[in-house]
Amino acid sequence: MARCFITRTLPGASIDRLTAAGHQLDIWPERMPPTPAELVSRTAEAEGLLCMLTDEIDAGLLDSAPDLKVVSNMAVGCDNIDLIACRERGIDVGNTPGVLTDATADLTLSLMLALARRLPEGMSSVRSGEWKTWSPDFLLGMELRDRTLGIIGTGRIGSAVSARAIAFGMEVVESGRPDGPTPGLPLAELLAQADIVSLHCPLTEETRWLVDAEFLSKMQSHALLINTSRGQVVDQIALATALSSGTIAGAALDVTDPEPLPSDDPILMAPNLIVTPHLGSATNRTREAMASIAVDNLLAGLEGRPLPHPVT
Repeated sequence: MARCFITRTLPGASIDRLTAAGHQLDIWPERMPPTPAELVSRTAEAEGLLCMLTDEIDAGLLDSAPDLKVVSNMAVGCDNIDLIACRERGIDVGNTPGVLTDATADLTLSLMLALARRLPEGMSSVRSGEWKTWSPDFLLGMELRDRTLGIIGTGRIGSAVSARAIAFGMEVVESGRPDGPTPGLPLAELLAQADIVSLHCPLTEETRWLVDAEFLSKMQSHALLINTSRGQVVDQIALATALSSGTIAGAALDVTDPEPLPSDDPILMAPNLIVTPHLGSATNRTREAMASIAVDNLLAGLEGRPLPHPVT
């Protein structure tokens, strides 16, 4: 029997497998994540930790948990975990890849359509009474057919978005790591061509603040930006300036920095902007599958078996 701390209530029945295995579970019951101090305190005697992307797992926390064997992150990205510190301490780390690909790709297309067809403005006009009658020049938007979608990040989600965009009749161009297996176009060339730019890259030192003032200046003035990757890939001050000045026509963000955004954050004052509360994987099927994979990783690590989905 091992002691485990789980930093949020999990959807579905996956938790029952940990109970059936005889493990002692401490499950954080609140909607808000544990504070750093609470996270350290509740993990101190744990052998297994199942955490969320909102939980920072750093060297200090690991030092305070000498019995910890495995960290299972209920997410694909692991930028919330100090992977080097885990490796140095012999702690296995797992994630939940692949399972949220379709849900995130669907949301990306939803944001793309909502932004291109100006749906938030249309809904607002109905509620405010601005919609008086049908008019030939009222809230004209962009059709997707024959437009060029530029995808930055050529992994699973980027590929799934590409397939959906092609079904809408779009031309797709891609840009990945220059030294990767599918580098695609140089970034500047993609930005010059794309009517819509969609971000699907992981957060690394190379991609942090990738979308800055220079990046935005290379986009076409009618172009739209979609971000369903990580908030820190975008310099939000530069984006707010670009939207206000008309450097680009609009943006949709499912991820922000920080999360959640303060109600007075300057980005929320920018025009032609959609912000959603990190809904990329928010479907019943996907979240239950993520929980199941996270439990698979946790059980394997506690039993000394190789994790089915390790992070290296």
